[in-house]
Amino acid sequence: MTNNTTSEKSLSSEQMEELISVLKKRFEKNMHRHEELEWNQVQAKLESNVEKLWSLSEMERTEGEPDVIAYDKEKDEYLFCDCSKESPKGRRSVCYDRAALEARKKFKPENSAMDMANEMGIEMLTEEQYRELQKLGEFDLKTSSWVQTPEEIRKLGGALFCDRRFNHVFVYHNGADSYYGARGFRGMLRV
Repeated sequence: MTNNTTSEKSLSSEQMEELISVLKKRFEKNMHRHEELEWNQVQAKLESNVEKLWSLSEMERTEGEPDVIAYDKEKDEYLFCDCSKESPKGRRSVCYDRAALEARKKFKPENSAMDMANEMGIEMLTEEQYRELQKLGEFDLKTSSWVQTPEEIRKLGGALFCDRRFNHVFVYHNGADSYYGARGFRGMLRV
């Protein structure tokens, strides 16, 4: 990837207004995810952190349907997470990380989950964050999502992914270089 200039990672006023409108509608439609929070405070935070809007627009563009799922009082940050019912369509068919991508000899995917998250300015969910998200709804009933993998597993060539089946959240392992049309990743952004 080439170095992005600041202008490449920013939105026009119209794009910002449109994104904020989409996020507001989603926020109001899904109050069970953030019952004690008020949109006007979230919007004020977004407007004072416009550089984060680009990352949110990337989450939206790749069909993650980002929404506020928590507020960190200590850090004064709202946590946005991908809340699409299934793993975001625009982030599927990717292996786990750059090392896994480079290790593949044949049929390399176009990208890796960790690289995409980094390029988007978001963090891939941890297993714990994935489990917390599942308390807010039922996600990945037909798909699965890569999650951050402990270094000791990654060193041995593996990576972790999660899904929800039979009303239970499962954690699995796979070779980090594997990729599937039904596996992507979910991200989080602090604003």
